[in-house]
Amino acid sequence: MKKHALLIALGFAFVFLFIGNAAKFYELGFVSFVEAKLYDTRLRLTLPNKGDDNIVILDIDEKSLKEQGRWPWGRDKLALLMDNLFDKYGVAVVGFDVVFAEKDSSSGLKVLQELGQNQLKEVSQFQSVLAQLKPQLEYDSLFASKLKQRNVVLGYYFNGSKDISGALPDPVFAAGNFKGRPINFTRWNGYGANLPELQSNAASAGHFNPVIDFDGIVRRVPMIVEYGGAYYESLSLAVVRTVLGSPKLLPGFATAGNDKDYAGLEWLELSMPQSSLSIPVDSEVSALVPYRGARATFKYVSVTDVLKERIPLDELKNKIILVGTSAPGLMDMRSTPVDEVYPGVEIHANMISGILNQSIKSSPPYVMGLEVLLLLIVGGALSLLLPLLNPLQDTLIVSLALLATVVINGLAWQYGNIALPLAGGLMMIIVLFALNMSYGYFVESRTKRQITSLFGQYVPKEVVSEMSERPEQVSMEGEGREMTILFSDVRGFTTISEGLDPKELSLLMNEFLTPLSRVVYKHRGTIDKYMGDCIMAFWGAPLPDEQHAHHAIVAGLEMLKALEALQPHFKERGWSPIHIGVGINTGRVSVGNMGSEVRVAYTVMGDAVNLASRLEGITKEYGVGIVVGENTKEAVPGFVYRELDLVKVKGKDKPVAIFEPLGLVGEVGKDALEEMKLFQQALRSYHKQDWDQAELQLFNLQKMSPQTKLYQVYAERVVYFRNNPPGADWDGVFVFKTK
Repeated sequence: MKKHALLIALGFAFVFLFIGNAAKFYELGFVSFVEAKLYDTRLRLTLPNKGDDNIVILDIDEKSLKEQGRWPWGRDKLALLMDNLFDKYGVAVVGFDVVFAEKDSSSGLKVLQELGQNQLKEVSQFQSVLAQLKPQLEYDSLFASKLKQRNVVLGYYFNGSKDISGALPDPVFAAGNFKGRPINFTRWNGYGANLPELQSNAASAGHFNPVIDFDGIVRRVPMIVEYGGAYYESLSLAVVRTVLGSPKLLPGFATAGNDKDYAGLEWLELSMPQSSLSIPVDSEVSALVPYRGARATFKYVSVTDVLKERIPLDELKNKIILVGTSAPGLMDMRSTPVDEVYPGVEIHANMISGILNQSIKSSPPYVMGLEVLLLLIVGGALSLLLPLLNPLQDTLIVSLALLATVVINGLAWQYGNIALPLAGGLMMIIVLFALNMSYGYFVESRTKRQITSLFGQYVPKEVVSEMSERPEQVSMEGEGREMTILFSDVRGFTTISEGLDPKELSLLMNEFLTPLSRVVYKHRGTIDKYMGDCIMAFWGAPLPDEQHAHHAIVAGLEMLKALEALQPHFKERGWSPIHIGVGINTGRVSVGNMGSEVRVAYTVMGDAVNLASRLEGITKEYGVGIVVGENTKEAVPGFVYRELDLVKVKGKDKPVAIFEPLGLVGEVGKDALEEMKLFQQALRSYHKQDWDQAELQLFNLQKMSPQTKLYQVYAERVVYFRNNPPGADWDGVFVFKTK
């Protein structure tokens, strides 16, 4: 972990960079851009591509402009439109995506009144006719009368200047409704609304201001905005409330109480006697537009066809009607995620459908905290994990992380109706991956050279190559590991060497150390050092080896066989037979570069190492070729072991059970197994201090195998203990006084 400290620190730096963006401490423009595009992609991939049968758009289209004249039309036509829609077609509600801010002068009444006040002031007949015509020519009043007591919702807009015109509807909220919570409403300084006469006769009105994002795309609509300390609803919300009978609008807070530090406004609730509808909103009280498809997904009908009654009477019955325009010349086209040129009126249709069908994606304030938490967990885990793995593993982990992020996000989108942030998480994962890959690319070559230089003398070429491919698993620094250590030593080597000249002694050393070393290498062992005729090797480093104990035992047994195969060769050269003892022990040791500033070596140290050396030293005491400690036996249950003794070696106070591995289970012959069973019985008698029974059993074993020194050792102990009883509290431990 320490050698990756810089890489891990850089990883966490990037993680906190993305966390700061998610927590709104600052904005990373590239993240916002990607987030917007990913949102658009998810939206397009999950579009139902089907309109809402309850909503019809009454379009002031090119056909209508051609037949009825240029816009704006006289309000007498709009009055006729109201009569046709409500009296003949039986619609449920009409919402206008246009504003009637100026008086209608198309009737000519104003000109007639000026004549009546000037040139024709004294003409009584003119004044009489004017008085009769005036009610019919006051188109605004006529239109206002057609709005009265009908479900008509007018539209208006807010602006950033302080210019105001027309009359606003009654606000839906006062400041007291929010219990003093600092909610981030969109605030405006001015407005352009409808004539007071029209507004006072309409059932309601709503603003048609969208939220235009940095890239010019409309993704959200502010449900409630603030002007002059009062709060006004959107056109879509006003239409829905009108069609539902003007239910009470309530703010939905995430937490109860009066915690003013957290706004907690997460939804708006339409409360009705038998049910309620909720509208999820974000921190700015805006709702995501639940687009149902590209342009013209909703049903469009030309206004002129309604004015001329060309539409079947039942086609609009009980429908929600939105009056707007798709004509390019009237400039009500918007850029949206689903279409670059999209009628503004259809945005309201989508919002109305989403509110009534409860299909608006939510992005409540708590999503920010959730994103921060996920970035910290995922980013922290990857920052710690990726430096420790190889490129293939990194690729797999990152691929899984990306896939999991996308899948979880998609499930939340499709089934939870929640729009979770996606770009920050994906980009953070990709940046961490790129950082680790770049770092690995620049240091990999240098690391491979270092590994080859350092370990080429300790381990086989195959393992060096594997280490080069997995440098993250190789550590030069001292560390604690569970490992297995092997010592092998030639018995009576001093006597053998005394009869040889230096050249011949060197040849002899090479003749038996080379094949034994190859056995160690064959079974993935690391040769620590040669100490004269002794080989010290270990398993479990520098590369981890889950089967280190197994490999060590197999190597030890094979070393004995390899040396046995060399005996004829030694005899031919006139050398004395060479026999070795092998001691193997498993335990936790310190491994790494150790030494001084002058010279260091990669080696192991610890009690487990010392015990392995002691076990090798006592092999000759029992006349066996290999002795393993109890930890090694427990680590490799697949071998047949003969229990040898319970001993205290020199320098150790704790007794150790020692064993002789005979071979793999299933490969040891029946005779050997039977002999081992008889020895176990003799050993039990020995531990029970049943000297007579033990002596008899050992006598029988010696008859079966006279050459086995082990039986002679125990037979001599029985004689000794019979004459020198060890006492009732004897634990069967034999204490060695020498190494």
